[in-house]
Amino acid sequence: MGARMRSALPKVMHKVAGRPMLAHVLAGLASLNPARQLVVVGPDMTAVTALAAPVPTVVQTERLGTAHAVMAAAAEVLPYEGTVLVTVGDAPLLRPETYARLVQARTQSGVGIAALAFHAADPTGYGRMVRDASGDLLRIVEHAEADEATRALTLCNAAVMAFDGAALSGWLAQIRPNNAKGEFYLTDAVALAAKDGRRMVIVEADEEELMGLDDRVDLAAGEAVMQGRLRRAAMVAGATLVDPGSVFFSWDTRIGRDVVIAPHVVFGPGVSIADGAEIKSFSHLEGCEVGPGAIVGPFARLRPGAVLEQDVHVGNFVEVKNTRIEAGAKANHLTYLGDARVGPKANIGAGTITCNYDGFSKFHTDIGAGAFIGSNAALVAPIKIGDGAIVAAGSTLTKDVPAGAVAFGRARQSDRPGVADAFRASRKKRKD
Repeated sequence: MGARMRSALPKVMHKVAGRPMLAHVLAGLASLNPARQLVVVGPDMTAVTALAAPVPTVVQTERLGTAHAVMAAAAEVLPYEGTVLVTVGDAPLLRPETYARLVQARTQSGVGIAALAFHAADPTGYGRMVRDASGDLLRIVEHAEADEATRALTLCNAAVMAFDGAALSGWLAQIRPNNAKGEFYLTDAVALAAKDGRRMVIVEADEEELMGLDDRVDLAAGEAVMQGRLRRAAMVAGATLVDPGSVFFSWDTRIGRDVVIAPHVVFGPGVSIADGAEIKSFSHLEGCEVGPGAIVGPFARLRPGAVLEQDVHVGNFVEVKNTRIEAGAKANHLTYLGDARVGPKANIGAGTITCNYDGFSKFHTDIGAGAFIGSNAALVAPIKIGDGAIVAAGSTLTKDVPAGAVAFGRARQSDRPGVADAFRASRKKRKD
C-alpha cells in the first residue's frame, strides 16, 4: 500500500530516475532469464497489474506477512525442480549481478536457502542474521522477537531469498503466525530448513544497494544513489559532465562519447545524445534524439518527437516538439517549432512560431533546405516554405511559399513626418 508515501499511488509505482520501482526490479530479474515470473499484488491494484504486464500477477487478498504473500503464488509455481527467488518490489537499486550471485550461491550442492544480507549502520527494525561457527546461516530473527544479544548484531536480512523449489512447499506449509505481529514470516523457513538438515548460506551486499524506499525521504535518497550511478556511467563511457551533481538523467538516457553536458541539465525518459554534442545549462530534454556535433541550449526545451540531426543548433528559449531539424540548420533563440520539418542549413529567426494547432487538430509545417525565416514570423500550418525561400521579419503566413521566393505577410509601413513631435507638444501643453 505504501501508506508512508502519503500517496494515492501504490508505493512500487513511484519513480526512480523516471522509471517505476517495480519496473526496475522486473528488469533486473529479467537479466536472469527466469523460467517463470510472478508479481504478488494486493486487492484492486489494477495499476500495478498493468505495470507488471506481461509478467502475470496473483492477488494476496489479506496482508498476513511475507510467507503469506509467497503462499499466494505457490500454487502457480510449486513444486519446482530449481531455484525459486523471492524479492521485493521496492528495492530498485538492487543490481542484476547481485541477484545472479544469490542464485548461484543457492545452486551449490546441498544448499536449501541463500539469503541476501547487509551490514546496517542502524539495524533497528531489521531481522538479524545469526550464523553458525562455519559462517553459514543458522536462523533469521525478526527485530521484535530478538533478545538484546541478537539485536546487537549488525548483519541484517534484506528480505530477498533464493530457495530450493522442491522443498519450499513443505516449509511454507509448516509456517505459523506465532509471533508478536501474528504474521506468517518467510524467514521462519530458515529454521525449518535447518531442521531438515539443509545448509543455508548468506550473500552480502552493500546497504545502499539494498535500500528499501518506504517514504518520500527514502525515495529522494534512492534517487540520489541512482543518479550517482548514471552520472558515473556516462563519464566512464566518455562524456564530460561539468558539474555532475546538477545533471539529472533518466534510467534510459543514452550518451555518446565526447558529449559535453553543462550544469543544471535534466533528461527525461527516451533521450539519446550522439557523439560530440553539447548540451548547455538549464536545458530540459525528453523523448528526443540529438545528433553528432549538435548544440542545445542554454535554456532549451526538447519535447517528445524532437530529432536534431548533425551540427544542428537549438539555442536559448527554443522549444522543439515532434519536429525533425535536419543537418546544419539553426534556431538560435526564442522560437517554437512544433509538428514540423526544418530542412538542412535553414535559419530560423528569433520569435518564429509554427502555429500547428487550431484548437482541434495538429497540422504540419515544412521548411525547405536553406530557407531563411525572419524574426517574429508566424507560420500558420499546414504550410510549406520552399527551398531557399526567405520569409520577411514580422510576417504571418497562411499560404505556401515557392522555392527561392521572398514572402511578406505584414502590413505596409506608413510614415507621417512631424506627427510624433506634434503629439509630444500637445501632451506637454495639456500636462502644464
